[in-house]
Amino acid sequence: MSLELLSRLPTSSAKPTPILFVHGAWHGAWCWDEHFLPYFAGKGYASYALSLRGHGSSPNNKSLRWTSIHDYVADVLEVANSLPTAPILVAHSMGGYVVQKVLEQYTAPAAVLMATVPPAGTLSAIVRATLRHPVALTKVTLMMSMYPAVGTPQLSKDLLFSETMPDAQANTYFQRLQDESFRVIALEASLLARPRPKLVKSPMLVMGAANDRVFTQSEAHATARAYNTQATIFPDMAHDMMLEAGWQQVADTIIRWLDQTV
Repeated sequence: MSLELLSRLPTSSAKPTPILFVHGAWHGAWCWDEHFLPYFAGKGYASYALSLRGHGSSPNNKSLRWTSIHDYVADVLEVANSLPTAPILVAHSMGGYVVQKVLEQYTAPAAVLMATVPPAGTLSAIVRATLRHPVALTKVTLMMSMYPAVGTPQLSKDLLFSETMPDAQANTYFQRLQDESFRVIALEASLLARPRPKLVKSPMLVMGAANDRVFTQSEAHATARAYNTQATIFPDMAHDMMLEAGWQQVADTIIRWLDQTV
């Protein structure tokens, strides 16, 4: 399958290991190109971001609603195996779930999970979202579509971004959001195919946001414990850590950790 793959390459002093960025639900490769791809390339990393099938300009050979975690894992493995060297995997939210499943069968030099689905799955996040926005989440269930959860500028900002983000900026990102696999979020990540940390061998950096309305700080800490590490929590940040005002602090933390790890 010909997946959308954005790339930014260093102009000098390239590091030997590339980075592959994996987006979360409702997003595409575009969310990494806003800040992270050019920034990491400027630090010497060949930087790539794929759009999972059915996202961005990546095709899909089935309904997005029933696209499975196995499909998304296959997408990441396809791109990772096409690169000259096994890449570092950096993932956000649902992308963190995908990468955890990838690492059950693939050893990356290192992996970074940002505001990720925890090993316990998405059920608690779905319950919290339902209590916060019952009408929108009822539509999710009735339509078997994840889009109503972010279906207005107000809903998307409440779920993904800080209150201090200017509405014009948040609305620009809202215009790029799309539907997501109901099967992956509501069925597989919640219960049927949760991550299995004991199978993962790659070193892991786990990062959370203090004001994340999707996954809590306690879930970030639980994820870190499952991978025998400690979570780094960023204050005054919401779920979309790569698009928030403090994105550079997040990127610099990743780079410092990679310098010590890879």
